[in-house]
Amino acid sequence: MANDGEVKLFGTWASPFAFRVELALKLKGVQYEYIQEDLTDKSSDLLKYNPVHKKVPVLVHRGRPIAESQVILEYIDETWKTDYPLLPQDPYERAMARFWARFIDEKFLSTSWQAACSSSEAEREKLIEEALGYLKVLEEQQHKRLLGGNDTIGFLEICSSFVAYWIIVIQEAAGVDLLTESKFPNLWKWAVEFQGCPAIKQKLPLPEKDRLVAFFSAMIEKIKRYK
Repeated sequence: MANDGEVKLFGTWASPFAFRVELALKLKGVQYEYIQEDLTDKSSDLLKYNPVHKKVPVLVHRGRPIAESQVILEYIDETWKTDYPLLPQDPYERAMARFWARFIDEKFLSTSWQAACSSSEAEREKLIEEALGYLKVLEEQQHKRLLGGNDTIGFLEICSSFVAYWIIVIQEAAGVDLLTESKFPNLWKWAVEFQGCPAIKQKLPLPEKDRLVAFFSAMIEKIKRYK
């Protein structure tokens, strides 16, 4: 196991972003301490280490904090240069992995979460159509870059875990249809492969679905009440 100074990860069990970081640490073989945060009562350490966003995940290495999951993943890859690289060695493929990871977070993730939490039917329908458009792009352009039947989990696959698992949970919690097998057979096939991937099952099993659905159902209802 790699050990290069004290490593702490502030996260919470339901966070797709904290899951990304913890999976990367597991794949790299980095020893770390996991600090489970209660986001309704954030710890003073979390607020100290991430005073800008006050969110998880935060990785603390040798007393220095790094925030934002994609930034943390790159830091992990550059700091612990094991025989398991997260980003491709080829510069073009590395750039494409970063591009599509940002597309997922900035386009699909953001829009689908807004759709799930919208209390306006008209607004929700508009956001659903927008999110479906982003899934169509991923279906046509990216399924071949993702887990194509092998056991390799890299930067893009880790960032795509929201598509492979969390959106399936969130759409059930919110009562919306986004990623379905009939609409997006390639992405659905990849999501099933991702969930059953030995590298994930051995290193960091996905959170239990029913518990996640209950968590996000309560969160969505709370957000709607305050809108």
